[in-house]
Amino acid sequence: MTILMPAQRTAVDVTSITVCYGPVTAVHSASLHAEPGEVLAVTGHSGAGKSSLLWAIAGAVELAAGSVAVAGTPVAGRESAVRAGVTLIPQGNGLAAVLTAYENILVPLLAAGIPSGEADRRCREVLEAVGLGESWRHLVEELSGGQQQRVAVARGLAMDAPVLLADEPTSELDHDNRERVLALLRSQATRGAAVVVATHDPEAAALCDHEVHLDDGVLERLR
Repeated sequence: MTILMPAQRTAVDVTSITVCYGPVTAVHSASLHAEPGEVLAVTGHSGAGKSSLLWAIAGAVELAAGSVAVAGTPVAGRESAVRAGVTLIPQGNGLAAVLTAYENILVPLLAAGIPSGEADRRCREVLEAVGLGESWRHLVEELSGGQQQRVAVARGLAMDAPVLLADEPTSELDHDNRERVLALLRSQATRGAAVVVATHDPEAAALCDHEVHLDDGVLERLR
């Protein structure tokens, strides 16, 4: 896959953030730094707050306290995160069922102002990269859970973002496709992106450069 180099090397700084849903605290005073060119794993059991942490970095949830900055610029909501170059691969894929695999990747690219020819090229390249080059015309409902997850990963890769957040990107995948996706996420870091991966898979975490662990919303740096 042809990789576009990001315009700048973009670091993510999360400082003492707290995320609450009513009386429930999902993330409590968490801080982390994600460096461009590296892959950071966020581990923890289901419900530990991993998704909430990634959504906070993506500007998609309101902070009760603390701050998030990308390349030194504060993130204040989803629009500012998008402008800063943050792309999120959500857990549960977030695909539009009425669109094909190809269209699910194409539409966000066009919405981001990517010219149609370049958008088409990126769509085809990322679908090939995740092993779905022959399934591009299939509607989402015609794909298996693992195939849908790979389309969601491909959609994130196609953005060539300086910051890529991946929430449990291998949870539905067999061994070979898991290895394929992890290699593609690594390739994003190699081109200079800051990559943050939320995972409960210890083998996937071990392949990352650094690891932080969430336990009931409390963050601890492991390595």
